[in-house]
Amino acid sequence: MPKTQLGSKLEIELDALVQKDLKITIRALKKVKIIAPKKSYARKIAEDFFEMATAYFNDALHFKEHNDLLHSVACVNYAHGWLDAGARLGLFDVAEDDQLFTLAE
Repeated sequence: MPKTQLGSKLEIELDALVQKDLKITIRALKKVKIIAPKKSYARKIAEDFFEMATAYFNDALHFKEHNDLLHSVACVNYAHGWLDAGARLGLFDVAEDDQLFTLAE
């Protein structure tokens, strides 16, 4: 939805949320290390998860640049979801960071 169609208060709140989520996801993208062995099937899955996260993150940036904040916030959260799922499944080493990721014990 273009910026002009949102109420100004909602627009400000949504913009702040997008900014916050982009910063968090940038930190998560930098922290993720693929740990599956290079020749394993799990490596292909891990790479796919990381590629999906990166693609959704780039989409979030694109939508933000075009003032489409609703799609931007959706995409950045999908991006982080891919990273979170990969960390929880053990595809990524995230240095046991349970602030950026939902880790299971």
